[in-house]
Amino acid sequence: MKKKIVFLTATRADFGKLKSLIEILSTSDAFEVHLFATGMHMDVKYGYTVNEIAKCGYQNIYRYINHDSESLMDITLSRTIEGFANYVRMIQPDLIAVHGDRIEALAGATVGALNNILVAHIEGGELSGTVDELIRHAVSKLSHTHFVANEDAAKRLEQMGEVRSSIFLIGSPDMDVMLSDKLPSVKTVKEYYEIPFEAYALSLFHPVTTEEDQLALYAENYFNVLESSGLNYVVVFPNNDKGAAIIMQHVQRLGFNEKYKIFPSIRFESFLSLLKHAQFIIGNSSAGIREAPYYGVPTVNVGSRQFNRTSNPDIIHTGYEADEIKKAIDKALAHKINAQQLFGTGNSDTGFFNILSSEDFWQTKKQKAFKDA
Repeated sequence: MKKKIVFLTATRADFGKLKSLIEILSTSDAFEVHLFATGMHMDVKYGYTVNEIAKCGYQNIYRYINHDSESLMDITLSRTIEGFANYVRMIQPDLIAVHGDRIEALAGATVGALNNILVAHIEGGELSGTVDELIRHAVSKLSHTHFVANEDAAKRLEQMGEVRSSIFLIGSPDMDVMLSDKLPSVKTVKEYYEIPFEAYALSLFHPVTTEEDQLALYAENYFNVLESSGLNYVVVFPNNDKGAAIIMQHVQRLGFNEKYKIFPSIRFESFLSLLKHAQFIIGNSSAGIREAPYYGVPTVNVGSRQFNRTSNPDIIHTGYEADEIKKAIDKALAHKINAQQLFGTGNSDTGFFNILSSEDFWQTKKQKAFKDA
């Protein structure tokens, strides 16, 4: 009998990281794959990226709107729990797969834990700044199994009392896409998105929910430096966390400057191709911490959002002061780094498939126990 797997996805970024896992299970007669698309996927302002999921040809996509323009994170969490709980009762899955540190992942893990359904957490055990880290660890404690990117993450989960037999080291699934030969050429991507620049940098600047009182100043400094640098930038909208409207005011202002191309969202494979050929990436996206080093692209990491996420000495960390950011950009332009593989070698999908194909995996106890050191 087929095992029914539900992947919960809320953003372009997490779908990109889950895609190779979805793909490999979808090709097998042993699994029936379902997708619960919510969050930013369902927001026209962010490009209504559920359409990108549909273009992949998946058969079972459930669309659910979990927020409106006024929604706060806690309200969005409660709405997602309600919607996902009703969906789960309808399809009765054998496994819920969630990714990372978004509140939608927390909702999915909560529903699974409270309904005696196995939960698999992808990329738990990692560090990140702000409230995201609290959410990531909470998701891990609500999950029964963990598919981690590296040994450091596995050790942290053990520190949190997770049983080692429930932790599987498969690497980061987005590396499956990054290191494949299926990325579109940068020429194709530039033509599709009408990007006229020969040389450019990527900018992704997201709100930090714990710094909302200072966000207006931080955003003003950041975008003023980008403009004064005189460089070309491909800018992607911030995520929809609290404070996004403050950043969007500056992003919209840039739209009148010919040195900027601004997008609500960029397809994951296309984004990777642009990243691979960028002068550098700037802002506070995890793409600068995880993906950019694989391609040898310099990262200017601004502020606290990725605090403690990496010890990679090649990443240029800076505060929010304008002078600091300007100096970091100058350094990035002169910075040559070697490509580094810190989160896997591009075969996470195979590891994931083999583990889910094992009878032992499906014997995982739903009654968790804390393992003392």
